[in-house]
Amino acid sequence: MESIWSKTYRRKKYAALNQNIETEVAVIGGGMAGILTAWQLERAGARIVVLEADQIGGGQTKNTTAKITSQHGLFCHSFIEKKGEETARKYVQANQYAVEEYKKIVRDENIDCDLTEADAYVYSDDGEKLKMETEAAQKLGIDASFKTQIEIPVPCAGAVCFPNQAQFHPLKFIEALSEHMTVYEDTPVTDVEGNLIKTSGGSVRAEKIVFAAHFPFINFPGMYFARMHQERSYVLALEGAGTLNGMYIGAGKDTLSFRQYDKYILLGGQGHRTGENREDGCYERLKVSAEQLYPGSCIAAQWSAQDCITSDGIPFIGQYAADRTDWYVATGFQKWGMSSSMVSAMLLRDMICGKENPFVEVFAPSRFSAEELPQILKDSGKAVKGLTKRFFHLPDETVSALERGHGAVVDTPQGKAGVYKTEEGEIYQVDIVCPHMGCELVWNPDEHSWDCPCHGSRFDCMGNLLDGPAQEGIQNK
Repeated sequence: MESIWSKTYRRKKYAALNQNIETEVAVIGGGMAGILTAWQLERAGARIVVLEADQIGGGQTKNTTAKITSQHGLFCHSFIEKKGEETARKYVQANQYAVEEYKKIVRDENIDCDLTEADAYVYSDDGEKLKMETEAAQKLGIDASFKTQIEIPVPCAGAVCFPNQAQFHPLKFIEALSEHMTVYEDTPVTDVEGNLIKTSGGSVRAEKIVFAAHFPFINFPGMYFARMHQERSYVLALEGAGTLNGMYIGAGKDTLSFRQYDKYILLGGQGHRTGENREDGCYERLKVSAEQLYPGSCIAAQWSAQDCITSDGIPFIGQYAADRTDWYVATGFQKWGMSSSMVSAMLLRDMICGKENPFVEVFAPSRFSAEELPQILKDSGKAVKGLTKRFFHLPDETVSALERGHGAVVDTPQGKAGVYKTEEGEIYQVDIVCPHMGCELVWNPDEHSWDCPCHGSRFDCMGNLLDGPAQEGIQNK
């Protein structure tokens, strides 16, 4: 399932690392956050190496809806209540600076990436809540307004509008930035010990190390596995659905998002925690919405994305842990990966170069508030459930009883295993234990994958790794 970005642009390949090297800063992860961080540091005069396990932009960057916005849902009012006005204002400012930095880079570097300015809207059927949010956004310095008439074909009381945001083609942008930096693709990092990074083809000794690979794969220190969970969402690129001005996202559960790219309307929604799959199918539910809202349109592409969710709604950007002063991390971007990637790049650039940055404390991974404890305990409870399930769960089926085109945890002569049976009757059998921390995997019928409900690792039907924090596939028995 290729995204519209992958379908409309082919990236060049970079060679894999095949020697031992040294550098000033090594960035692990060649997605938007990693490439932007490397670019900002190079402009500041640092020597940089980027290590990417697959291909740059090949992870979550290729699956984004590519909206560059400081509009992050109905968040301003709640942020002020939970974090205070000063912290909320800094969070908004950091993201608005990120929006403007994208525009500046594209303009100054003359990058052809289909960037256009667009207003960003969050809609709801609760008019009073929208008015409160508008006032809160204005208090934080955003030129926000409450609109009662918007273009999308869904019933609502209106929307909060953030003006002069942006949208673009992320793969065109990321390749343009990477052309003049040292990038190694097909170079998965297997371990990091102090300032030494080990890969399958060689090692990198770096004075500073940035972990920008979506979900940190080093469990201790930092314990990011206990402080975040992952969620999936789905997108259809609709052709023949007309045109749309602006970018739209709904407030609340099971709402839809909309934006225009070229001749397509990108319709997103059906989000859920990774591993908690819906029986009636997320793509099918989204297709029903497409048929109702845009009758006669056709699907040019469909794909899904995965997002790291922190307990307080703010990314972790900064020092990896107190006892790893040369390690830095950028993760937990929620559904706002584009603006958060640029925030990360500018903040980490300043930290590594020894410059003051007013937003350090807002995003500091070391932060903790008692208000976050309920969500942390909830996420930990999900992990404990996933860890214990494999010891007590009894398989419901045998291989022979499994329907074609389906996957399940079944009883085999070797014991409990994950089995997928193709439409032709071919069997793929895998270890059902996630190699990250030992949770039992569940079958994702929408995407024919094995997903970890604890920390979000994913594997295809043959056991190959799709998403971390796991670093290896599940053995095909």
